[in-house]
Amino acid sequence: MRLSHQRGFTLIELLLVIVIIGVLAAFALPKYADTKQRGQRGAGISDLHTLLIAQERFYSETGRYGGLADTAALRARLSPGNGPLAITVSGVPAGSTGYSATVTIPGAESCGVFAGGAARPAGMAADTPASTPVCW
Repeated sequence: MRLSHQRGFTLIELLLVIVIIGVLAAFALPKYADTKQRGQRGAGISDLHTLLIAQERFYSETGRYGGLADTAALRARLSPGNGPLAITVSGVPAGSTGYSATVTIPGAESCGVFAGGAARPAGMAADTPASTPVCW
């Protein structure tokens, strides 16, 4: 009777492969998280840019900027995963001189924009020009 020798991987070889995969994952996961966060910032800025255009259209139709109650008329839709939209209008009557808006994105960050005579959203850099969506 002939004895057959089974070939396979040794325990040392399997452990070595697991260590190599662990090292690669240690480098890849932070890069993935950073890329994902940049994408979410981009989505937040895109949402605010869309809102900016909708606000200007709304202003040309009604003579005032829309508040949070006017989001249906503004047709402002946020990207999936982005948090609540906050719109503050300024002037008397409300919305006659400007607005500011913020949206919360995952990762405990906010994005905002302001236009006209409205104050900058809290947390926005003081040198940010009007009608420029930014994240912080």
